[in-house]
Amino acid sequence: MSIKAKEKAAARGILRYRKIYKDGRVEACEGENLIVDAARDQMARLVAGDAEERRVAAIAFGTDGSAPEVADTEIAEPFIKTVSGVDYPAPGQARFNWNVAETEMNGKAVMEFGLLCEDGTLFARRVRQTPLNKDSDFSLEGDWTIIFNGG
Repeated sequence: MSIKAKEKAAARGILRYRKIYKDGRVEACEGENLIVDAARDQMARLVAGDAEERRVAAIAFGTDGSAPEVADTEIAEPFIKTVSGVDYPAPGQARFNWNVAETEMNGKAVMEFGLLCEDGTLFARRVRQTPLNKDSDFSLEGDWTIIFNGG
């Protein structure tokens, strides 16, 4: 007997962030990301019990604006920030919260975002169309949700 089932996407992600200006203005951005091949290896090892340094632990901000590809393995010239917390907004979802203070990362022209595992492995990548020029006039806060629901 064979079982036939329609295969669904294993994982996808959504990056959301807000620029919070000193004068109180807020700009919001949201977009889907690419889960890279190395993430699949990390997940396979996790479910097999090899969990050492595999959990998602940080977000990276980089300068490479080239289109994301599943073979991507790094973020260019990264500023790395440990996630500030994790929660589970719905079944099959993990949301990684993060922030960047007004005093951090100033002068960086951010073109890419990366979600990193404890061992430095790139898990997901998102690229901007135009640079986000970080300066001391604003802070950033956001979340990156990984969704394991196949839809």
